[in-house]
Amino acid sequence: MIFKTKRLTLRPWDVLDAENLYKYAKDPSVGPIAGWPVHTSVENSKEIIKTVLSEPYTYAVCLKEDNKAIGSIGIMIGEKSNIGISDDEGEIGYWIGVPFWGKGLIPEAVRELMKYAFMDLGLKKLWCGHFESNENSKRVQEKCRFIYKFTNKDVPWPLMGDIRTEHISCISKDEWLKR
Repeated sequence: MIFKTKRLTLRPWDVLDAENLYKYAKDPSVGPIAGWPVHTSVENSKEIIKTVLSEPYTYAVCLKEDNKAIGSIGIMIGEKSNIGISDDEGEIGYWIGVPFWGKGLIPEAVRELMKYAFMDLGLKKLWCGHFESNENSKRVQEKCRFIYKFTNKDVPWPLMGDIRTEHISCISKDEWLKR
């Protein structure tokens, strides 16, 4: 599945994206705040594409003009989510490279995936979380009309080997339709 927005193409990841993925995922400002370690090499990025980014409903975020990956977005449905949701609900996760922060690209991508989740996949609710210090992610959720629901404190985060506080927001299909 490929999605087109005004400025973006959302498409499946390919191992040929490894170099571009590494370019943005090696930046310590990106992964750790989103809950994953910085990428250490192009080979490491290639392995992440094969093992993580190849999951269903996971897409490379690309500028339309060159189709090169600059970030990632995905929906984890039901038990694929780490927040304990039902099979008719999904959790959206996303990140984008630092040079593209503050341009409204991720909200644009999130809105496109929301439409797909509610209209094509038939999901009833979408959830989204952000860690305590990730103000950019919080702002994306606000722009996309997610509503704060609860906070999980002292959550062990094995990928980073630390303990975190996670804020969880949600939007139902009915709330989304009122846009």
